[in-house]
Amino acid sequence: MENKGPVSRFMVEHYKHFNAATLVDAARAYDQHIRDGKKMMIAMAGAMSTAELGKSLAEMIRQDKVQIISCTGANLEEDIMNLVAHKHYKRVPHYRDLTPQQEWDLLQSGLNRVTDTCIPEEEAFRRLQQHIFDIWKEAEDKGERYFPHEYMYKLLLSGVLEQYYEIDPKDSWMLAAAEKNLPIVVPGWEDSTMGNIFASYCIKGELKSSTVKSGIEYMSFLADWYTQNAGDEGIGFFQIGGGIAGDFPICVVPMLYQDLERTETPFWSYFCQISDSTTSYGSYSGAVPNEKITWGKLGIDTPKFIVESDATIVAPLIFAYVLGW
Repeated sequence: MENKGPVSRFMVEHYKHFNAATLVDAARAYDQHIRDGKKMMIAMAGAMSTAELGKSLAEMIRQDKVQIISCTGANLEEDIMNLVAHKHYKRVPHYRDLTPQQEWDLLQSGLNRVTDTCIPEEEAFRRLQQHIFDIWKEAEDKGERYFPHEYMYKLLLSGVLEQYYEIDPKDSWMLAAAEKNLPIVVPGWEDSTMGNIFASYCIKGELKSSTVKSGIEYMSFLADWYTQNAGDEGIGFFQIGGGIAGDFPICVVPMLYQDLERTETPFWSYFCQISDSTTSYGSYSGAVPNEKITWGKLGIDTPKFIVESDATIVAPLIFAYVLGW
C-alpha cells in the first residue's frame, strides 16, 4: 500500500467481500496492468459525464492511466455541456415522485432530465451548437473530414468556449483528452444531441453527411490503433456500463483475428465491467466475461472482473486507487 492515499487504504481495509472485494481486486489488477507498461481502453456508457466522472477521469488521462476511450456521443458532448453550463443545471432529488405534468413543465422550462439532473437546453445544447456548426462548415468548405471527437477537440482547443466555463477546467475529461490528443472512438454518434443537430443540417442541405467520418471508419481506425499498440500482450478493457460503447470496440480483436486473418493478434489482456445488468433473455451487457471467450475476445487467462453495482460509485473509487488517492 505504499504511495496509496486515504481513499485507497479505506477500500483495502473495509471492502473485503462480495462486490466490494471484486472492486478492490479489479482496481489492483488495473493498477498492475499499467505498472507493467500495458495500455488500457476505457469504454464509457450511461450518463457518466453528467455524473461528473471528469473529476477523476481527467486526472487518469493526464497521468497516462488510460490510452484510448470509447464512449457514446452523449458522454462526448455532455462533459463539455457541464463545462460551459454547470451553474444552470437543476438537480431534482425527488425525481421518482414527479408527475407527467411536472415532467412536461421541465420540458417547457428548457430542462432535459437525466435521472436527478436536468441539463439546460439553451445554455448547454444551443451554446455548443452555434460554435460547432462553424467548425463543421469550415471543414466542409475546405474539403476536410474528421471524426466526431476531432471536431469537439477543435472546438475546445480553439478557446471559443472559455468565456462560458462554469467549472474548474481541470475537471473536464474532454478538455484533458483534447490537450493530449487522446484517441477516442464514438460508435453510434448519430444517437446524441450534436449528432441529431448535425443530421438536421444535412436534411436542410446546409451540410453534407460525409463531413463527419462514419462508424465504419472508426472501426478501421481502431483496428489500426490496436495493431500498432497491442504488442504481444494486448490492451486492457475497462467497461463502464453496457451498450454500444463497449460492444463496438471489444469486437475489434475477433475482427482482426478472424475476418482479417491476423492470427497473431493478442486477446484483450484485462477485462472489467461495472454493470447492473442481469444475464437473462440473451443480454450481452449482463453476460459473464467467460462468454466472451467463445467469441474470440478474451483469452482463458485474461484477468476478468464484474462489479455488479452503480458505476457512478464504483468507477471513481477504482480510478482513485489507480491514481493513489
